[in-house]
Amino acid sequence: MISAILIDDEHFGRQALAQALEKYCPQVELLQQCASPVEGMDAIRTHQPELVFLDVQMPGMSGFDLLKQLQPIDFEVIFITAYDRYAIKAIKFSAVDYLLKPLDVDDLIQAVKRVEEKQEKSDSAHRLESVVHNLNFKSGTIEKLAVPTLEGIDFIEVSKIIYCEADRGYTKLHLQGQPSKLISRTLKDFENLLTESGFCRVHHRFLINMKHIQRYIKGEGGYVVLTGDHHVDISRRKKEEFLGLLDKL
Repeated sequence: MISAILIDDEHFGRQALAQALEKYCPQVELLQQCASPVEGMDAIRTHQPELVFLDVQMPGMSGFDLLKQLQPIDFEVIFITAYDRYAIKAIKFSAVDYLLKPLDVDDLIQAVKRVEEKQEKSDSAHRLESVVHNLNFKSGTIEKLAVPTLEGIDFIEVSKIIYCEADRGYTKLHLQGQPSKLISRTLKDFENLLTESGFCRVHHRFLINMKHIQRYIKGEGGYVVLTGDHHVDISRRKKEEFLGLLDKL
């Protein structure tokens, strides 16, 4: 059994999730339903659950603010949210599960299955801490990107990322003055999180930091020369978007 707490300020939301868990996820033992973040924190400290269903948007204190109060985190979290573009990007990047309102039962079943799989790993705290860190920059550009790893969290200065390169299901970060890093996230994950911080997807393989452009060489698509004499191709499909951003530099 997976011991769980549910924290959501909406009565009907709590009721729907509790009923769905009872019917479709019998392996989850719901210990307490909480209508506020404060009640939720008390319940977590009392019951020490293995899993918390946590609403993102609550009055007075968001779900992310609640997690900041509970460091270090020693439980899994499935976030519950109405559509929040940036929050979902950060949650996905850190490989944490979420459920969209209104609840979809199939999504719930799959999320609980993934929690069962993750219970054998020791990186849940790192993943959740990285979500909280990356969401600090919701209203602006990211200065340091928190990347969860099996060993902990790598904090990478975004200004030092010259470009990101797709490497199968991974991404290689080419860094200024440092060795490159291979991260177990897709290039799309980085694109979603870094586009608003001055990065441009110029090719199916490359996401570049526009601030590191040294020269642009014209051609069918052309290519750019980046800091450290890195040459990166611009695809024909991405050329117009790239040139539009280049004019704004």
